[in-house]
Amino acid sequence: MPVVLDSWAVMALLDDEPAAARVDEALEGNETLMSWINLGEVYYQLLRRRGDEIARSAVDAIRSRVRVELPDERVIMSAARIKAGGGLSYADAFCVATAQRHRAQLWTGDEEILRLDAGVELVNLREAR
Repeated sequence: MPVVLDSWAVMALLDDEPAAARVDEALEGNETLMSWINLGEVYYQLLRRRGDEIARSAVDAIRSRVRVELPDERVIMSAARIKAGGGLSYADAFCVATAQRHRAQLWTGDEEILRLDAGVELVNLREAR
């Protein structure tokens, strides 16, 4: 089954947080996808904290392991409907819409996403295995 990662999952990996091993597992054993919107979130967070060189290097490293998709009209409209339902940022709505499109699991530790009835299987990266 395909796996979609959100920015929370990728930041956990890059910051070597407790969920990093599980995210690495997803990258090794699955078709792993991500929206460019969410990878843009990763970039701006790293840019603020660590500067452009490290942020660009991290984005390149993720791109070498994850299929990153530009949202098309269908995903954009789906994300807008999800956002209109309340409770999520617009960027978070893109990872949900991407997971819905691919009938993929969505791996995250983002509490707002985990509370959502997303219509996809959510994998809570905060839970110990």
